[in-house]
Amino acid sequence: MTRAQRNISAKLASNTRKFKKMKITLDRTPEQVELIKAMASKNREVAYEAQTALAEFIGPVLAEVVNTAPTVSNMFTSLQFNSDESPSIPLDLYHDITDEDYIQIWSQSVPGGLPTNQVAPSQSELKFTTYTLDSALSFDKRYASRSRLDVVSKTFTRMAQEVLLKQEKTSASMIMTALAKATTNTEQHVIRSAQAGRFLLSDLNKLFTKAKRINTSWTGGTPADRRGRGITDILVSPEIVEEIRGLAYNPINTKGSNTDIAGTDSMRDAIFNSAGIPEFYGVSIQEYNEMGAGQKWNDVFHVASNSSATDGSEIEFADNYATGGTTDSVIKSTEQILVGVDLSRESMIRAVATDSESGDEFSLVSDDQFVTRQSKIGYYGSLEEGRMIIDDRVLLGLIV
Repeated sequence: MTRAQRNISAKLASNTRKFKKMKITLDRTPEQVELIKAMASKNREVAYEAQTALAEFIGPVLAEVVNTAPTVSNMFTSLQFNSDESPSIPLDLYHDITDEDYIQIWSQSVPGGLPTNQVAPSQSELKFTTYTLDSALSFDKRYASRSRLDVVSKTFTRMAQEVLLKQEKTSASMIMTALAKATTNTEQHVIRSAQAGRFLLSDLNKLFTKAKRINTSWTGGTPADRRGRGITDILVSPEIVEEIRGLAYNPINTKGSNTDIAGTDSMRDAIFNSAGIPEFYGVSIQEYNEMGAGQKWNDVFHVASNSSATDGSEIEFADNYATGGTTDSVIKSTEQILVGVDLSRESMIRAVATDSESGDEFSLVSDDQFVTRQSKIGYYGSLEEGRMIIDDRVLLGLIV
């Protein structure tokens, strides 16, 4: 088994936003065929040794899949710690020395649970809670005895998908809740679009201005480091991307009596020639099917805004920000949220535990719960992590 373990190789055949398209494949080499067959051996020691050998190699591969998938969970900066330690973060190293004395920190105690915020001094050590994300899968021994590498590969692919799905739900819940509650210098972080149901250049421009207003120094003035434009990425729905593509042929003005003024020829040509829209106005576009009216991340924001007001009522957001309207109203079921994020600052942290012996983030072991007459081979995988948002000024929102 040692030679087979040493020569076994896995490759990532695809790594796309859709989990179902991301798969791990095992090359059909003599060593790997030998290893897979040995997993179904009638000799329990040989079978267990082969199953353990495969787990020791696939574990780091699964960690790589989870850490490199282009999902909202990987917008958090990874911070490794030893699994035997009591993890903490020195907050003063993540904030400017002239920042305010007390900051709001968002965290979760259980995966998918309701995020909570606490106020802590910026010159303190933050202790945080971690939780375990796990998955257990099994397949019939006859697939191993017949060298069905495709079945083994799809089993581990499914395990990675399940962990990623749990991370997505946990991350989205934290981001949407923090955004709905976020207020800096008496200003909400969420504004409304200039025109109902449309996303225009004016809206993105207003988000840049909003970012400047909430990212001030501790005295309320201009920060020393300027902190860029305040937005590096925006999380949008397919409908918003459709709106961006439409700027190539639709009017874009929001002021004046003439309502059919188009963009410049160079801007419309650039949008028309790059229909994929990887970025817009220097901001990276991240498109998610979970965003949009009636979709689950939009519903998470809706629920968070309903329960975030201090008096128990729904949070109201300003209408028609670009045109100077003053009427506030709650988010409607026909409206959707667009999320702006500043990834240039390490304010969204994912602390992940590593094994004290192997240093791996993802623990994969052979599941020994099955008896011989069940004719099954199982694996149990898990990782321990904790997520925090230590500065909600990196989040901005636009209701369209």
